[in-house]
Amino acid sequence: MKELAILLIYRALLPLLFIFAFPGWVVKMLKRGGFGTALNERIGIYTTEAEFEPSGAVHLHAVSVGETALALKLLRKWQAAHPGTRFVLATGTSTGHAFASMAEVPGLRVTYSPLDFPWMIRSYLNRFEPSQVVLIEGEIWPNFLRIAQKRGIPVGLANARVSPHSARRFLKIAPLLRPFFSRLSAICIQEEDHRKLWETLGIDPKNIHLTGSLKFDPQSSDAPQLSKDFTKMLSSFGNDRPVVLAASTFPGEETLIASAILAANPQALPVIVPRHAERRAEVFETLTKAGFNPILRTAFQPPNAGKKNVFVIDTTGELATWTSHADVVVIGKSFLSTGGQNPAEAILARKPLVFGQHMENFQPLAAHLVEAKAVLVASSETEISKAIRTALVPAKSASLSENAMLVLARHDGATQKHLQILQHTCQTA
Repeated sequence: MKELAILLIYRALLPLLFIFAFPGWVVKMLKRGGFGTALNERIGIYTTEAEFEPSGAVHLHAVSVGETALALKLLRKWQAAHPGTRFVLATGTSTGHAFASMAEVPGLRVTYSPLDFPWMIRSYLNRFEPSQVVLIEGEIWPNFLRIAQKRGIPVGLANARVSPHSARRFLKIAPLLRPFFSRLSAICIQEEDHRKLWETLGIDPKNIHLTGSLKFDPQSSDAPQLSKDFTKMLSSFGNDRPVVLAASTFPGEETLIASAILAANPQALPVIVPRHAERRAEVFETLTKAGFNPILRTAFQPPNAGKKNVFVIDTTGELATWTSHADVVVIGKSFLSTGGQNPAEAILARKPLVFGQHMENFQPLAAHLVEAKAVLVASSETEISKAIRTALVPAKSASLSENAMLVLARHDGATQKHLQILQHTCQTA
């Protein structure tokens, strides 16, 4: 009875939440070009014939590009181990959808995950009849879990992640969440310290499995490779210039980090990769006003020598490759915003790391990196500049990279552990 009451309240509030969020969603779609994709599938309306859909496939649900990349990593390993398995990858954003579509995985059906309205979910499940659903990191929706369980479809949570802020919020409303979270058939956690939280949220202890992180698993992650085209572009700025890359920056960080880079070494080339490529005009204007000469990747022209050039990578899905060309990587969203960004790609590329004091979304990894002396932490422009100067010293760079790889080794084999657990869950459901 309690669950029904909670569900009725949730279903009454859901349309209001949708109406409230709709204008912001439209703006995002316009900026990201999402209206050119099959967004009708987000509301359970499909234009292709149902008979051509991969019925009975394993479905992976991701939201943004980051989660989609993890889903693709898991999917490829799964496909390699069991070549006959069919997959559907459902994303929550247009950028995630575009990234999955560009992956060119043979036989993969890319769609949008339905909004959590019952008729949209039923339309989705009626069409695809998934054998299993795997949620990547989060995106847990009450109606979806309830309807899937009624149909006997196991739903697992891979690479389960809850930030400290979200954990505190979840614990406050744990009694309201338990009826829905308890429907998860398996959950793969990254750290043993997280187990108690998920038990409190209603997950059966036998369904909680310690696997480590898909994101940080060095065994299943190939080091990013150099690109001849990228090398040519960087060479046009001048040979033998140290490349300092600012990864996934947020507003205000572009000028802060670019200034710190040139203060550390006037010969260094600042390469800025904004977290959202659609911010290109804003980033360009901000850097120009600060006295820099920004060069956009999407409108690349050989730069003029003698200017304070900053190379801005305003594309999606290229960060890993650009990281392989860097001499030092500075992690965005860790200085003027909160949460931080994923440092794993830089570590796998064996690049020395610098980040700020706001890496909340990547704890306890960030704390482990600090403890192992595998990263340089800075806050002010002066400290960032000093850290970059230190990281450019070859011996220090090698030491930081080696220590960071030892930290990632704690997650070695995480992808294989995920596969074993999720496949077993489907077989025993």
